[in-house]
Amino acid sequence: MDINLARTFLEIVETRSFQRAAERLHVTQTSVSARVRTLEELLGRPLFVRNKAGAVLTAAGERFLPHATMLVQVWERARHQVAVPSGSRAVLAIGCEISLWDPLLLQWLLWMRTAAPQLAIRTEVGFPHDLLDKVAAGVLDIAIAYAPQQRPGLRVELLIEEKLVMVTTAQHPRVPRPADYVYVDWGPEFAAQHGLAFPELSNAAVSAGLGPLGREYLLAAGGTGYFRHDVVRSHLESGRLRRVPGTPEFLYPAYAVYAVGADAAIVDPALAGLRQVVKTKPEA
Repeated sequence: MDINLARTFLEIVETRSFQRAAERLHVTQTSVSARVRTLEELLGRPLFVRNKAGAVLTAAGERFLPHATMLVQVWERARHQVAVPSGSRAVLAIGCEISLWDPLLLQWLLWMRTAAPQLAIRTEVGFPHDLLDKVAAGVLDIAIAYAPQQRPGLRVELLIEEKLVMVTTAQHPRVPRPADYVYVDWGPEFAAQHGLAFPELSNAAVSAGLGPLGREYLLAAGGTGYFRHDVVRSHLESGRLRRVPGTPEFLYPAYAVYAVGADAAIVDPALAGLRQVVKTKPEA
């Protein structure tokens, strides 16, 4: 199947319009319609219903959507693997959960540059479910995620037994008022445990969906919040931050996920690098 058919399908799904999809693909609307007809003929089912609201997926279109996404992703992976940069033997693709990339991914990249120069590296940051889908589909070689779900055909290896601790810029540490609290979204498990421990902090003055953003805001503006211990370690040692005594710690382990039949020549050096960098406590 022409990969452009799948790309066109996905553009229509995203824009809900044949016309807007044509504009984004830099082709005519007639070309978009022709591609959809070809795709529907190949699949033997109508994929869209067009009305005043735009283009709406049929039941068959809904079923085809995840496959179209994977088709495009696998094609991109194949394109990267074939077009290996000069001086490299292969391309390693690694994805990391948004809340875990800093500073782990940077330290790993620096290690790989020295220890495995034969590998070209492609990185991305995303959400755990999407990352695991890409590992299962062969789009990514490795995903780094917090509490990944077990799936057939995938191996899960513990990397870091991390913990989240409450820290503050205050001279006299104590459980803060909501006005002085920075809530970082560390995921649903943390949210549930945090809500039980601190129901009074549910209306924090500042909420951050990204750990590094919340940390830098806290350091600049002052306040209290939960952060990964290893990431704020140097600030605790320097006295810039302080632990809030008597507050609970929450586990936040990180895992490496890869396919059972993964290419050892690509995956093994990457895993060795991850194991090595987590031995040394990262700096903030």
